[in-house]
Amino acid sequence: MNKLVGAIDEEGQSQAAPPAHQVIYQTLRDMILFGDLAPGQPVTIQGLTDQLGAGMTPVREAIRRLTAEGALEFQGNRRVSVPRLSAENISELILARQWLDPHLALRATERATLDDLRHLAELDEALDAAIAQGDLRAYLQKNYLFHTHLYAIADAPILCDLAEGLWLRFGPSLRVVCGRLGTQNLPDKHKDVLNAMHARDAETAARAIREDVIQGMEQVRQSLELEAQSH
Repeated sequence: MNKLVGAIDEEGQSQAAPPAHQVIYQTLRDMILFGDLAPGQPVTIQGLTDQLGAGMTPVREAIRRLTAEGALEFQGNRRVSVPRLSAENISELILARQWLDPHLALRATERATLDDLRHLAELDEALDAAIAQGDLRAYLQKNYLFHTHLYAIADAPILCDLAEGLWLRFGPSLRVVCGRLGTQNLPDKHKDVLNAMHARDAETAARAIREDVIQGMEQVRQSLELEAQSH
């Protein structure tokens, strides 16, 4: 896995490669986050080891961490799966995110540099391109990166960790619902957020990101509610 090869910094000095367990954790985390592992789909630990081309020990460590974070659950017989969320679970996540994301957006607006705003705009342009092309995975990745870059700008590491943990919980369900709706039915409020940030209007940026969060997660909640009613 070439992610394990040491990098060279700007001064030409060799940098140590990240530990194998960290690389495997991040790879498996992305698979969960962007829906490569569907909710409820059981996978064996050996199967993940083969798929990731890794040793059993780092895979077990990654699974242990992700289980502790609520992103995986053990099914017995050396199998794990991404938890299935209910509409009630999504309602809880909406309650948490409708406070957390606006607060981080408010902080980010107060701290953002022009380079930060430029990078957010680039991510939003890439997101628009993914929507136009019907590229669901790219949409999910760019949407996630837009929000997490906003979190990083806010410079609130504890709150940022909480927000990222919530993404791990609902990301797989978002992939399922987006797959049903198609990218054309996934509008966002990112341009409203960016306009408010450029104007240094923190309150408006916070309101826009709150609307963005609720809009997307309500689609997930309603879809899960309809699915439950049909069974």
